[in-house]
Amino acid sequence: MTLTLAQLRYLVAVADCRSISGAAASVFVAQSALSRAVQAMERDLGVELLARTGRGVNLTAEGVRVVRLARTVLDTVEAIEDIGVCHTGDSRAALHLVTTPTLALDLASELVEGFGERHPGIEVRLGQQGSREAVLRELAESRAELALVDLPVDNELTVHHIQEREVVLISPPGTRLPDPVTFRSLDGLNMVLPTPGTGRRTELEAMFSCLGVRPVSALETDERLAWVTGVTGGRGSLLWYRDVVLRVFGRRAEVRSFTPPLLRPVGVVHARRPLSRAARAFLSHVRHNSPVREPSR
Repeated sequence: MTLTLAQLRYLVAVADCRSISGAAASVFVAQSALSRAVQAMERDLGVELLARTGRGVNLTAEGVRVVRLARTVLDTVEAIEDIGVCHTGDSRAALHLVTTPTLALDLASELVEGFGERHPGIEVRLGQQGSREAVLRELAESRAELALVDLPVDNELTVHHIQEREVVLISPPGTRLPDPVTFRSLDGLNMVLPTPGTGRRTELEAMFSCLGVRPVSALETDERLAWVTGVTGGRGSLLWYRDVVLRVFGRRAEVRSFTPPLLRPVGVVHARRPLSRAARAFLSHVRHNSPVREPSR
């Protein structure tokens, strides 16, 4: 019995994507080829690794064990490859990652710092664009290989979900609202909003429509500094991530969670094409080391 690195990568991809089709897309092979490779592993090992259901696939107990060992093997192989990069000074060992200023404040910087400690032979160039739309254009025009963004994104991109981040209501001091606040409280509330026609504004309007609320647009801008001054100056309330509140506002604003908590998925995305070794190593690092964000209770 001889297992290959490709088989291990395919099984780990299935574990991450929870579907054969999603796993095949993420590793750029045909779905049938990936299925055959995993089935061959099961025959060689004499155990079932996947429990196939109508909604996708789940790992069996043995599958969980094999995936854990497979991740260790793949991480070890990447670490060995890094030794060669450091020794040869391979200039190709560079990764261009792009994100928004909000995610660059903490999440991107934490991930890049941890990745640098583990992979000193790979240089990460962290770029920032003012909007998610601009970030995704960097991918489309091949100026960046990976992007860290809010989800969801276009189905043409490969998505690696990494965590949920809590969205909170940030209001001027003295705002008379309960804590936590219900979504109905947004109805008629003065708010600082992105400009009409932008992706972020469109998403917020869709959410407001779904909730049946109509906030008042007190200030419309895409400048993050203007968001801050709009809140601290008493113009209106803002929806933003809890993680950035203390760093940006300090004690100059009131912060309230929603009930139930309002969570936004964040992930690393890339075009559907083969990735460099540096990008694959970064994705592996992200899957195992992304900081956990728990909503406030």
